[in-house]
Amino acid sequence: MSEQEKNEAVETTTTSEDLREKVVAAIKTVYDPEIPVDVLELGLIYEINVYPVNNVYVLMTLTSPSCPSAEVIPGEVEQKIKEIEGINDVKIELTFDPPYTQDMMSEAAKLELGFM
Repeated sequence: MSEQEKNEAVETTTTSEDLREKVVAAIKTVYDPEIPVDVLELGLIYEINVYPVNNVYVLMTLTSPSCPSAEVIPGEVEQKIKEIEGINDVKIELTFDPPYTQDMMSEAAKLELGFM
């Protein structure tokens, strides 16, 4: 690998990491309308992938399949990510496997909601 290729690889990695941090920050601005905690802290985000061409894939769930915000939350997550400069495409996939439980919440979310 040439020196230029090494530098480009490092630059791409750094850019991907920076972009991933921006994606995480954007997701943290999305709240379940019924719970005063963001969807990341609630444990609704299972996976975040940022691909080299700045496409983002998010695998997420909802607190229940019959969640009244089932249409709103994934759309808001997608919109917030699309607002990040440099993002090409965003794919949000909903899953209920594994089913959501309160154990998936961060300690901060449990504290906020009085579960600890």
